[in-house]
Amino acid sequence: MIEIIPNWHPLLVHFTVALWSVAVGLFVVGRLFHGTDLGENSKIVALYSLWLGAFFSVFTGLAGWDAYNTVTHDDASHAAMTEHRNWALATLAVFFVLSLWAAVSRSVRRQPSAPFLVVALLGLALLMTTGYKGAEVVYRYGLGVMSLPEAEAGGHAHAHDDGGHGDPAGDADMTMPEDMDIEQDAHEDGHTHGEGHAH
Repeated sequence: MIEIIPNWHPLLVHFTVALWSVAVGLFVVGRLFHGTDLGENSKIVALYSLWLGAFFSVFTGLAGWDAYNTVTHDDASHAAMTEHRNWALATLAVFFVLSLWAAVSRSVRRQPSAPFLVVALLGLALLMTTGYKGAEVVYRYGLGVMSLPEAEAGGHAHAHDDGGHGDPAGDADMTMPEDMDIEQDAHEDGHTHGEGHAH
C-alpha cells in the first residue's frame, strides 16, 4: 500500500472540507434562486456534495483517529491535537445530521428550509474552525512533520542581484581585486558606495 506521511488524514481531509463547503454554499444559492435553472441545479449539486462529503468523512475521521494515536507529540501539541479532534467530532455530527435530514426529507430536496440552512451554516463555521485547528497542529506545533529546515544564523543568504537564488555563499565569498580602481562617491548620510550589502 502507498505510504502517506504521516498518514492518509491530510490527503483525505481536503475532500471532506471541499465537498461540504461547496454543499453549504450551493444550498444557499438554491434557496436564493429557487425556481430558476441556477437554483434547481445548485440544489442537485449541493445534495450530492453533501452526501459525498459524508462518505469521505468516514475515512477522514478514521485516518484522523489513527493520527491522533500514532503521531509523536508532547504535552502542548497533545492539547492542541485533542482540541482539533473535539471540533472535528462536533463537525461530523452536524453534517451527518444534515446528510440524513436531506436524505429523508423531500421538502429539503425541493427547497432547503430556513432551519436546514441555519444548521448548514453552523456546520460550515464548525468546519472552518476545525480546519484552522488542524492547521495549527501542523504549522504551529509541527506534528506529522518529519524534518524542519534549520534556521541560518544572521538570516538567509541568497544572491538577489539577478533575481535568482544562487550559491548562498556567493555574496560572502566575493572579493574585490586589488588592482581595480573604484571611485567611491560619498552619500549625504555618510555611507559610501562599493561597500556591498551583507545578506
